[in-house]
Order: sequence, then structure tokens, then C-alpha cells
Amino acid sequence: MNPPRLRQLVIAANSLDTADTLREVLGLGEPFPDKGVAEFGLVNAVFAIGDQFLEVVVPTADKAPARRFIDRGGEGGYMVIFQTDDMAALRNRVDGMGVRRVWNIDLPDISASHLHPADLGGAIVSVDEPRPAGSWRWGGPEWRERAAPGRFTGAVLETPDPDALAQTWGLALGLTADKRRLFLADAVVHFREGPADRLVEFGFELPDADAALARAKAAGLAVGGTSVDVAGVRLALG
Repeated sequence: MNPPRLRQLVIAANSLDTADTLREVLGLGEPFPDKGVAEFGLVNAVFAIGDQFLEVVVPTADKAPARRFIDRGGEGGYMVIFQTDDMAALRNRVDGMGVRRVWNIDLPDISASHLHPADLGGAIVSVDEPRPAGSWRWGGPEWRERAAPGRFTGAVLETPDPDALAQTWGLALGLTADKRRLFLADAVVHFREGPADRLVEFGFELPDADAALARAKAAGLAVGGTSVDVAGVRLALG
């Protein structure tokens, strides 16, 4: 089995205005609204960046998990979606760890499992196996035509015990934690000490990060160095 890829990062927000802000600042294309997320009490907007995806989800029901997440700690990083090339091995591994799979789907073009955040910790994790490997159902039809240039370089999670969380995520993904880091095929997930489990930062490589930072300043967003804060997430641009 090859190391997993980082395929999609998700922000939970109170309004799709956050999606409009991200589109303006990062220079993204037209988002895809996935009607299937209504199953989870959500509306969303999914942006393609290279062959990866940035999603904003907005709860529409008081009992939606994303609503409880926002009520508990405010808007912020909500979910990480990894790509595997061996879903059967992944499912066997997390089952053996006692990590519950709270949602599973097996379609001709993709299989996916959402892992219970109370068991894994840190954030909601989904591991998906698209067929063929370069496809991505959740990006919507013709996502390649809507994709903006760039890629994710990683993500940062805060937690009271970063060593333990890095090891747990590593076991689930079939990786070995290295100094509070997990090295994926195309990105790095960092774990650092913080007061609560929280997905706090997304790393991006953009063709013109300076222009994005200038647009963020013009929009009145909090900009520091090469980072900008949007809806409880720090976007580290490089």
C-alpha cells in the first residue's frame, strides 16, 4: 500500500459567505454544491485546487454535527479527507483499533469511510478510495475544468497530547509518526500542543501567494506574514 494522499480539507462555517471570501482571496474557480450533504444537515461549496479540494460546509439543522461543532468552539477546520489505494486494509486496521466507522459507502467510482472523532481524536477523518485513482466524485462533474492552480502542503492539528494523537492517526493511516508529523505522499500533517482538539491550519502552495495576501488585506481579513485567518482557520500561503 502506498502512503495516503491529502485530497480534501473542510471548514465548518455559519454562512456560505465564507466560501465567497475564500474564492475571492485564493482566486478559486466556480464551486460545486453537493446536494448529497443534505443527509448530514448541510449545504456546501467545494472548490478544486489542482486535483485537491477545499470545502465549506454550513449546517442547516440544529442537530447537525457541524452545528454542534460550531456551537462548541466556533467556526473552524472540520474534516480531513485522505485518499488510500487499499480501502479493505484501512477498514480492517481501524476496526482492529476499535475506531468506529460512522458512515460507509461503496459506489462503482469511490469507496469512503468516516471515522468517529471521539475514537480517533482531532477532527473528523474520512478515508476514500476513488476509482480511477485520479478521479474524485465529491468534486462534482467537470471539476478539472473549474480547478485553480495550486496544491495543499499540509494541515496542523492542535491537541492536549500531540504525541498520542499523531501515533493514533498514524496507526489508522498505516504510517509512523515522526516528531509529531505524518508524512503523506504529497503533504505533511503536523500535531502541536493546544488546549483542545482542533484543526487549526491549512497549508497551500499557490502560484501567486503575494497577490492572495493583498486581496485578503483589501477584504479586511487578519493577515500576518504569509498567513491569513478565515473562519477560524489559518491559511498558510506559500
